[in-house]
Amino acid sequence: MSQSAAGTTPGVRLVVVHPDKEVLAQAAAARLLTRVLDVQSVRSPVHVVLTGGSVGIATLAAVAASPLVPAVDWSGVHVWWGDERFLPDGDPDRNETQAREALLDGLVAEHGLSEANVHPMPGPTSVATAEEGAKEYATLLREHAGERDGEPEGVAVPAFDVLLLGMGPDGHVASLFPGHEGLAAQGTTTGVHGSPKPPPERVSLTFDAIRSAREVWIVAAGAEKADQVAAALADGPVAEVPAAGAVGQARTLWLLDAEAAGATRL
Repeated sequence: MSQSAAGTTPGVRLVVVHPDKEVLAQAAAARLLTRVLDVQSVRSPVHVVLTGGSVGIATLAAVAASPLVPAVDWSGVHVWWGDERFLPDGDPDRNETQAREALLDGLVAEHGLSEANVHPMPGPTSVATAEEGAKEYATLLREHAGERDGEPEGVAVPAFDVLLLGMGPDGHVASLFPGHEGLAAQGTTTGVHGSPKPPPERVSLTFDAIRSAREVWIVAAGAEKADQVAAALADGPVAEVPAAGAVGQARTLWLLDAEAAGATRL
């Protein structure tokens, strides 16, 4: 493992490199559980934003298998998503469906996570368009925003303690893609059309919402992502490498495997 720290705006940036994607997922899971426990020692509730993707879901599966799971008071945890494919409830390609299978259903059934505290993004089962889904999710976020202290001006979201993001080979995070109009979306959520990665319609948090989080964690694995990881860590243009714009209020944590870090000078 190697790591480096650097100043960034508004918080501190830390880069941690693990030997492969399997170790990365295990380490990210242990780190997430420890972070939730640390936060619960000083305040409640805890708000965690989940991501999809192969490493993101592997991380959730590793959380489910951890002996630390019973140590968490899951009744005091709220679960959110950074983005979602605009697909019907239960579709196997939805981030929510994969997260439930990997972790959440077990936490609800056996460890006290309240179904009312699981907040999936709406899809065509309940709304007609991605814009309606984004609007409905923004309303739900606003309803929980009163629980936070020191909310950034104009950003009506809960106090996200950890906001997990994957990163695509093109440098996208959530459903904010290079050169796409969604990069400039205002408010807390946006409907996405014409996504370069299928399906074309999605719902996503905006950069305003992402940057309101106390901590943003970007988890990435694979040599195909190395160039964009390096570009983001070099503070490249957000229009070209959106991951460069994903920063936390207190800390931005890059969790990488050795292949994803291969083009980065640490």
